[in-house]
Amino acid sequence: MTDQERDRFDNLMEQVIAALPDDLAVLLREVPVIVDDAPSPDLLAHLRELWQIDQSVPDSDFRLDFCGLHTGRMLTERSVEDASDLPEHIHLFRLGIIEQAGGWTIPDAEDVIFEEIAVTLLHEIGHHFGLEEDDLEELGYN
Repeated sequence: MTDQERDRFDNLMEQVIAALPDDLAVLLREVPVIVDDAPSPDLLAHLRELWQIDQSVPDSDFRLDFCGLHTGRMLTERSVEDASDLPEHIHLFRLGIIEQAGGWTIPDAEDVIFEEIAVTLLHEIGHHFGLEEDDLEELGYN
């Protein structure tokens, strides 16, 4: 990914955040959004183990499937005893989102990538509020 593509993506990301309703924008002050090109090798290894992903799938294919990830404890699973837990994060992965949207060369690429960023961010915010994959798919955030 070039610096220009990264800047282009990050500008769209800022536009997505600016377009969020105020209640969700406030949430992003509490739950950091980390934007990387792709998941790190350590994160991929951890997810392979956690989700029992077949080791025959190459990392290069596996990492492009990831658009986002919510880490930490969902609101629906928290208790006062969790106060010492590390804060949760929302991770967005540029390469996965761009790949899912069809790339920079498709017609109206910026609009399509903007929409994919928004869907991914809302999907991960949904996980923060305790929604499962089936719930998010039903809402159109899959």
